[in-house]
Amino acid sequence: MQRRSFHVTGRVQGVGFRWFTLQAARRCQVVGWVGNRRDGSVHGEAQGSAEALSDLVEELRRGPGFSRVDDVEVQKLPVRGSSEAENSFEIR
Repeated sequence: MQRRSFHVTGRVQGVGFRWFTLQAARRCQVVGWVGNRRDGSVHGEAQGSAEALSDLVEELRRGPGFSRVDDVEVQKLPVRGSSEAENSFEIR
C-alpha cells in the first residue's frame, strides 16, 4: 500500500478533469480525493497498490479529450492507517 499526492497543470479546469480522475481512480481501484485549485490546476491524493497508482498517474498524464496536461507532479506521502483512511475516491 502506498499514498501519493498529484498536482496537474495545464488546461485542466472546465474540461471534466475531476470527473475523469474520479472514473480513472475507480478503474484503478484507489481511494482518495481530487479538487480544483484557485490557480487553475487540479490537486489530489490517492492510496492503493504501487501498480494501481502508476496506472492512475498514466491516465492523469493523458487527461480527458478537451484537456491539455502540461505536467503531473507526484510526491510520496505517508500511508493513512485504517482509522483515517478513505473508503472511496471523491471530488472535493
